[in-house]
Amino acid sequence: MSVVTRIGLTPRRQGQLVRVLQAVMVGILLLGIWQFNMGVIMNAAVGLGVTFLPAVLERNFNFTLSVGIVLWITLAMFLHAFGTVPLPFLDFLSPYSATWWWDHMTHALSSSLVAAVAYAIVRALDEHTEFIAMPPKFLFAFMLLFVLAFGAIWELLEFYISVVSGLLGADTILTQYGLEDTILDLFYNSLGGVLVAIFGAASLSPVAEQLRDRLDERSAER
Repeated sequence: MSVVTRIGLTPRRQGQLVRVLQAVMVGILLLGIWQFNMGVIMNAAVGLGVTFLPAVLERNFNFTLSVGIVLWITLAMFLHAFGTVPLPFLDFLSPYSATWWWDHMTHALSSSLVAAVAYAIVRALDEHTEFIAMPPKFLFAFMLLFVLAFGAIWELLEFYISVVSGLLGADTILTQYGLEDTILDLFYNSLGGVLVAIFGAASLSPVAEQLRDRLDERSAER
């Protein structure tokens, strides 16, 4: 039994919650457009687009993700987009600026998605071909290294976007807060990867099996 089921979120309720979060993200996007806040616009638009990827995969490639995974993706994107919105009860600061733990929470969630993708792909390759072998301990280490590498690339991207935005005199879309923040981000990235490595197998195994089946079909067609 999954965690969301234990707290009373049936698949139907999870689907409804996904729609609610998407609707709020549309509202965030419209607010960003109204205020001409490029940070809010870009984060809401990109996040909203990502939430529709599962539907695109199912419609165009007949690749189905469980509603729990869709909710996982949507919640991560929603919290990231909402974190950029200036709020009256925070003196018109965003949760990212006013709440010390918001950035760490969203980094852990986002890195868990990255780890989930890595896990599903590697598991599929491991089951598809005899030339790749991923024992559980090695898979655990691989996922941590993958998440750390992805996180390091993301931190570099944040830094250079901030530099370019400063040179152009424009508001930055991604913010780099310094070395201490970078170290903490990498720590919480690792935490997200660890959680997926420990608890994600049950939820991600069906995804890995679908990927394996597609690889087997491709091999059979050759």
